[in-house]
Amino acid sequence: MYQVIFFPFAGKVCGKMKIMQVSGDSMRVVSGTKKGKILKAVPGSSTRPTTDKVKEAIFNIIGPYFDGGLGLDLFAGSGGLGIEALSRGAEKVIFVDRDGKAIQTIHENIRICSFEEQVEVYRNDADRAIKAILKRELAFDYIFLDPPYRKQQLLKLLQVIDEKALLAEGGTILCEHSSDVTLPDSVGRLVQRKHENYGIISISIYGWAE
Repeated sequence: MYQVIFFPFAGKVCGKMKIMQVSGDSMRVVSGTKKGKILKAVPGSSTRPTTDKVKEAIFNIIGPYFDGGLGLDLFAGSGGLGIEALSRGAEKVIFVDRDGKAIQTIHENIRICSFEEQVEVYRNDADRAIKAILKRELAFDYIFLDPPYRKQQLLKLLQVIDEKALLAEGGTILCEHSSDVTLPDSVGRLVQRKHENYGIISISIYGWAE
């Protein structure tokens, strides 16, 4: 069921690092059932979507296609990563962002791709969203973490995921961050399985230790 839930929050909205100017304020679904669909970018310069090149590289690493599964797109921005996961076979994705413009853009992109029955959309900051998720005792097969390029925030989130077992067995965590940030080889029971650089952007993949 398509849900839109707004939570009050305080504090300054933190935007993502500018990755690349997207022509016409749009991007596309790279592969899957909605391949080629043109998605909207969040208006303004505070939030930039993951570029198509990086997105394709991400899903070549962690996919490229899924057989169901539950995803969490935290700091979702335009929702591009979660929508790409749905296009490639994920059963459901929960989107979270604290920026009202981002939430509106996620709604629009979900409608463009007709994924209304496979999503939940929450306006909230990451900490409060995770607390709400914990009450539902959910475990995710795919977790996308694309915070405003702050190492400490990524480390904190990885620690919470480890301590609260938010990742399902066999699940994958995708961290997108600045290339000048080095994440540890392990965080609790989570281990870094792969790391790739794409210019100013880096991708770090985590999963449970075997």
